[in-house]
Amino acid sequence: MSIITIFNLYYDRFYFFLNLLMEHIVLTFTAIFLISFLGVLLGIYITRNNKMADIILGVANFIYTIPSIALFGFLVTITGIGNKSALIALTVYGILPMIRNTYVGIMEVDEQVVEAAVGMGCTDKQLLLKVQLPIALPVILAGFRTMVVMTIALGGIASFIGAGGLGVAIWRGITTNFPEMTVAGSLLVALLAIFSDYGLGLLERKIGKNIYGYKKGAETIG
Repeated sequence: MSIITIFNLYYDRFYFFLNLLMEHIVLTFTAIFLISFLGVLLGIYITRNNKMADIILGVANFIYTIPSIALFGFLVTITGIGNKSALIALTVYGILPMIRNTYVGIMEVDEQVVEAAVGMGCTDKQLLLKVQLPIALPVILAGFRTMVVMTIALGGIASFIGAGGLGVAIWRGITTNFPEMTVAGSLLVALLAIFSDYGLGLLERKIGKNIYGYKKGAETIG
């Protein structure tokens, strides 16, 4: 097997791989949206309710320790095979980094900055939206990057429970003893994850520079 063989496979089955790539993007990016929405909401909630912080983080940590293939298999018995079970599994499995980084990012905002904002008459909502979340954004984005890469990679085994995506090529290669197909599918998953992470890395650095300047200004006011 050589890289030329892989590229020939891409050329000969271009539309097959393109279709699987589109399916993979739709499945994983839908999960990423749900994870981001739920994770940030829960992360914010536990910063306002310390009693629930240990419980929610503990449950998320427990789920994270469950082998992914076991979680997929468990959900099949409840929601059946297909994209529905895969989407639920990806969302549940990927939510920990978003909850934890949102919580940590907000809780680590300098107390002096918070006190200055409150002293200037900020309500709790204004404090959250105009001070805490902007300053915590680099930490939240770091968790988002981790989650995105993990979700894209984990989507590669979603075909084991009848979902679409690049896992179909991986699974077909395994079951038909066609290693070139397995490598071709795996390579596309890896490239999608790498390019997504690279793009988010550029965004994270840009936001980090802006937030650093904002934070220095807020501390000067304090």
